[in-house]
Amino acid sequence: MKQLPLTKQQLIAAMISLSLGSVAQAALTINGSPDNSSSARMSWGGADSLSEARNIMYKSNSSAIKKVDNGYGSTSITNTNSNSFASNNNSYNSTNRYNTTYRGAFGSSNMIPISTDSRSVAVIDAETGESIYEKDADVARPIASISKLMTAMVVLDAGLDMREEITLDPEDFIGPKRASSNLKAGDRLNRAEMLLMALMKSENPAAKSLSRNYPGGYNAFIRAMNRKAQDLGMTTAFFGDPTGLDKRNVASPNDLVKMVRAAGNYDVIRRFTTTKSYDFFVSNFSNGNRTYKANNTSSLVRSGDYPIGISKTGFINEAGRCVVMETRVNNRPAIIVILGANSSATRWGDAKNILNSLATRRTV
Repeated sequence: MKQLPLTKQQLIAAMISLSLGSVAQAALTINGSPDNSSSARMSWGGADSLSEARNIMYKSNSSAIKKVDNGYGSTSITNTNSNSFASNNNSYNSTNRYNTTYRGAFGSSNMIPISTDSRSVAVIDAETGESIYEKDADVARPIASISKLMTAMVVLDAGLDMREEITLDPEDFIGPKRASSNLKAGDRLNRAEMLLMALMKSENPAAKSLSRNYPGGYNAFIRAMNRKAQDLGMTTAFFGDPTGLDKRNVASPNDLVKMVRAAGNYDVIRRFTTTKSYDFFVSNFSNGNRTYKANNTSSLVRSGDYPIGISKTGFINEAGRCVVMETRVNNRPAIIVILGANSSATRWGDAKNILNSLATRRTV
């Protein structure tokens, strides 16, 4: 057998247990976890990649994928390399306009006194479940590539062999909208790499290929996405495709909070959505083999300035610029949903405003 490049070997090793069933399932854990009983440790990518999730461990006595029945369960943040933003925090602006409806008493220590420019926003204290900021949070809007979090959960729920090689077909590049891609028809990656490509780089053909190679095919995959949304109590959600290019993919910010919370129970999704960069070795019989150097679509993940445990961005014209995140600030977990920003600057400006405000709120 042809020797695989190191990066592919590492990815396969990190994901291999996902296909072994209950006998030998593995847990992916960020290095530095209190549990140091793992029998193996391996590094991903090159020296500059995966700075927060560089060291991946696996063991044979626990589950790699922790599933939940709904989006209301407890959330555990593992990427907690920082508890405050003192080094990069903007000074507190006491002149912020309080033009958003809050749930709870005005002036409560749980409320974050901010104003946002995006169309719809929800910020939830993931420890208490309390809404600490919202703006049109019950209005369903197009969610673009945030859909890929649901795609990932459906793939992982199926318990498929993550080592299986998948070949991109021309139909994987056909969707409701034309979208640019650095992938090509005939490219071959294993299922784990396709999932990482979809979550980190938001490559639409990768998401499409994962759905096409689902038991029962593409239509069964879409049904599973909507069934999962129902199971999570996402009453405003609908999924028409696995990529988010379909403008019919909609949900309210409050329903996306449920989806992000549920996604947080899958360690694989945590690792893959917060991967800063990865060098994929792509095989292609027709066009030759190549290295695809990919970076995370989130500038906040790439910068490493904020503790982010889950992240997914999205954009189509109908949705605007979107992002969902899970974070932990001042030892308190929070879920952030931003939909309908009119520019990347607005999206990231609102996100930083929220994150910095979370850093200043009282925790007792």
